[in-house]
Amino acid sequence: MDDSGAILCQISAYKDLLDEVNEEIEQNIQKTREIESEIVKCLEVEQDSVTKESDLLKMLSMRDFELNGLVQIAATSRNSCESLACDLRLLQMNKDEIIKRISQKRDQFLLFSSQFQAKALSAENKELTILLSEKETLEKEKDTLNMKIDALQNSTKDCLGEILEEIQISNSALDINIERGTSENKELLNDMRELKILLSSMSPSEEFSS
Repeated sequence: MDDSGAILCQISAYKDLLDEVNEEIEQNIQKTREIESEIVKCLEVEQDSVTKESDLLKMLSMRDFELNGLVQIAATSRNSCESLACDLRLLQMNKDEIIKRISQKRDQFLLFSSQFQAKALSAENKELTILLSEKETLEKEKDTLNMKIDALQNSTKDCLGEILEEIQISNSALDINIERGTSENKELLNDMRELKILLSSMSPSEEFSS
């Protein structure tokens, strides 16, 4: 009878131990499920971060393309400005050359007129009248040419001045857009670095080992 009681006590102790083992197994199973749930959440966060990183890369590529386009437009505008300035200098040189030729012809005509007047005192009045008429015609043509040159110079200066002003304004706006694009690219790069840091800190293996 004593042996039976001891056996029953030992069986009861084994049962209690088995219950404790089963309870511990249940706790481990619950903990495993919680870990798996955390791993799924981490994977979802990682996938979302990868998607955001892809979007940021696309945005960065677009910003780089726009920035390169603005740089090219700015370079083209500067080249146009330089070309217009060169054209203005050529026009000024042509104007100076025309004025020089007119001045030379005028001096030659005045010299010829003075010499002719000295010799024509004894010449026929008809020839003198023709020469004086030609002189008057040449003077009128000279005045007309001077007026055309002045009008061309004023028109060219006004037109080129307006074009140069517009190009300068456009270049200023392009410089502002370029600076803005550069700043936005830096912000995108910072966001990408932060996402990479976040991804590296949420590694599933590290979560499971903890």
